[in-house]
Amino acid sequence: MSRVGKKPIPVPSGVKVSVAADHVRVEGPKGKLVVPVPSSIRVEMKDGTVLAHRDNDEKNVRALHGLTRSLVANAVNGVTNGFRKELDIVGIGYRAEMRGKFLNLTLGFSHPIEFPVPSEITIKVEKLPRTIQNYVTSVVVSGADRGRVGQTAADIRALRPPDAYRGKGIRYSTEVIKLKVGKKGA
Repeated sequence: MSRVGKKPIPVPSGVKVSVAADHVRVEGPKGKLVVPVPSSIRVEMKDGTVLAHRDNDEKNVRALHGLTRSLVANAVNGVTNGFRKELDIVGIGYRAEMRGKFLNLTLGFSHPIEFPVPSEITIKVEKLPRTIQNYVTSVVVSGADRGRVGQTAADIRALRPPDAYRGKGIRYSTEVIKLKVGKKGA
């Protein structure tokens, strides 16, 4: 039996969960999400909790059992609390600012980059006090859908990953960059 799949998901007050045969719809104060459910998994509401059950014990069905439960739990958590990822932009002359539906980035290229912000995602740009290398801007990506928030943050980071020798670039705020020594150490 899947340890993750058999755990019940508590539904907080203010969250509405409706179960259909092929999807689960979750509505809350932060938004609405729809989670697809595989045909071999049954989801039911019982006493203010959501339970996931599987039809048989085949290997792929066991894997889908835990996955479906995790996706529904993330949807419930997302519409109540939301998810967020913080990115730090480190480097002299590296800047970010919001202009309408676009995140404008200056990352040391010959041209500025306009990153389109998805409709369900909120991005805030903040200038941080001098912490890492005196030139840090923080970009906070937030939203209800955990996958969308993570993918948007990864797409922004991929525009200029951290440099291994100087540490310049876009990194997650919790990411630790171990700098290489370079020519002088060889």
